[in-house]
Amino acid sequence: MTIREAAEKLRAEIIQDVFEDTPLKGAYTSDLLSDVMAHAKDGGALITIQAHKNTVAVATLVDVSVIIICNNRPIPDDMIETARDEGIAVLRTGENQYTVSGKLYAMIGASQE
Repeated sequence: MTIREAAEKLRAEIIQDVFEDTPLKGAYTSDLLSDVMAHAKDGGALITIQAHKNTVAVATLVDVSVIIICNNRPIPDDMIETARDEGIAVLRTGENQYTVSGKLYAMIGASQE
């Protein structure tokens, strides 16, 4: 399942749309960026409420393909610009991390295990 297909199925808004629409290899859910650096896998989604450009920097370090911001958090312009520069998709949803994690798990399976 590609990033755009996942966005459609999640009914998530694509905030930053300049990215390569690659298949998702998994996902990781965390709001602690050091935890993301230690455990997220490349080609996956990061599910979080951390809407700032440091989240993009961490996503770049671990080659995350898409950041999914939950709870309809506002996303600052500098985060969007940084994500565009790095080619990382940014999605936003009104759902919480638990719900989005479960839905993505059902869609793409346990490919990170």
